Amino acid sequence: MSIAEARRRLFERFRPLPHEKVPIGEADGRVLAEDVSAAIDLPPFANSSVDGFAVRAGDVASASASAPVRLPVAGDIPAGATHTTYLAEGQAARIMTGAPLPPGADAIVPVEATNFKRTSMGAPLPAEVKVREATSPGANVRKAGLDVLAGSLALAHGTSLRPQEVALLAALGRSHVLAFRRPRVAVLSTGDELVEPGSSLRHGQIYESNAIMLVAMVRRAGGVAIDLGIARDDLQEIVTRLDWALREGADLIITSAGVSVGAFDLVRAAIEQNGAIEFWRVDLRPGKPLAFGRYRDVPILGLPGNPVSSFVTFELFAHAAMRALEGRSPRELPRVSVTLEEAVTSDGRESYLRAQVRREGREFQARVLEKQASSVLSSLAAANGLVIIPSGVREVAAGAHLDAWLLEE
Repeated sequence: MSIAEARRRLFERFRPLPHEKVPIGEADGRVLAEDVSAAIDLPPFANSSVDGFAVRAGDVASASASAPVRLPVAGDIPAGATHTTYLAEGQAARIMTGAPLPPGADAIVPVEATNFKRTSMGAPLPAEVKVREATSPGANVRKAGLDVLAGSLALAHGTSLRPQEVALLAALGRSHVLAFRRPRVAVLSTGDELVEPGSSLRHGQIYESNAIMLVAMVRRAGGVAIDLGIARDDLQEIVTRLDWALREGADLIITSAGVSVGAFDLVRAAIEQNGAIEFWRVDLRPGKPLAFGRYRDVPILGLPGNPVSSFVTFELFAHAAMRALEGRSPRELPRVSVTLEEAVTSDGRESYLRAQVRREGREFQARVLEKQASSVLSSLAAANGLVIIPSGVREVAAGAHLDAWLLEE
């Protein structure tokens, strides 16, 4: 099965999770489950965009450096002022950035256009000010609703919230928002050869690294990780741990290893006995043995046991599933077009080759790393990109252009 077809079928099987009320301070990274209309104008009142003096534009229409207009200063208007007095004709009021425009005024003269140079906090209020530049109505005034008008749509359902959207919500007075629940993703690693890092190794054993990597990837993708630990190559133990995921409320189960055709690849058997496999194997290197189905009533993704295969298949499939659960559209890592420094070969499957990608001017160059075995973690750690060789292509010449994923933000 092609990667595109597998991703399409997988994404269609997921629906957004229920929404929940989220405090605004915890909303970064979440996905809106509501349309947010502005309850107020933003800004909620006309205010000054500079430090200076509030005036009537007509009073200073003739002002110039050689013939400044003198105006008596009626008072101070600091930011946060809740009451301002009416500004009569022929008067000025000292005003701070963000302070409300007083009634009667229609413009702000910047302090730089006056003879008043002391702008530090606590500077005494002058009796009068000389205005050295003419101004026009509305100058340096931020009108109410300039940013967002009350009643207008501020953010749409399905918006991914970044710090800037969170700031907009806060500025509109929202203390909470409705967001799709974060997916709870259970991760299970299988194999008699695996031991926890920090333990003593015996001959034939290796340290478990896949689940640790996958748990980190789940968290980076915005999910809540449920670490199911290591299951031995025993069907009943695998079933017991998968049932544990159900008790923990998992929305998705990810397993590492046990879905190929070996005598001890028992995850597939556990799925088939307690659910169904929808598809198995994709046209992918690394990562051909991939299983997707349902364990009892919970979606399950069986990833390959080799670490690089687990990494690539997580990005292609598990991440897409998590995005669907959060109400997002499917998305891959950022792609760029790269020029190959050396010729590369493939076996005809769609291949993701570890590479060092660097920018030269407006173009990207890629050097495919030497060690491409799916068990080699060192080259994955050294790579900042994955060069993509399309399905059916076996040789690509030096200087050719291919797409590459960027692994670093």
